Amino acid sequence: MLHDDRDPLDDPTYAHFAWGRFRRLLKWMAAVAALAAGVAVALLWHLVGPLPIHMAIATALGVGLSVLMAAVLMGLIFLSSGTGHDAAVDRFGRKDRPEADARDTE
Repeated sequence: MLHDDRDPLDDPTYAHFAWGRFRRLLKWMAAVAALAAGVAVALLWHLVGPLPIHMAIATALGVGLSVLMAAVLMGLIFLSSGTGHDAAVDRFGRKDRPEADARDTE
């Protein structure tokens, strides 16, 4: 069985496409994070009453950045999987363990 050991992101066209998709995902998720932050501050304002400005800012930043961090990490997982990096690492690990290939063909 012949394996292609090249990294898929070595192709500039595919790398541009993959990173463009990642950036597009992050732009949408930045909007979702801003919406979540606004909803959190509005909900607190409704339940607690007028908030001190520092509490409103801290709540907005905490909620917004948490949602954005989750989006970045999930986006990187999708980028890694979609570009073939996960498969390349798996092939690299199998080169060190030839018995793994024999087990998979059974």
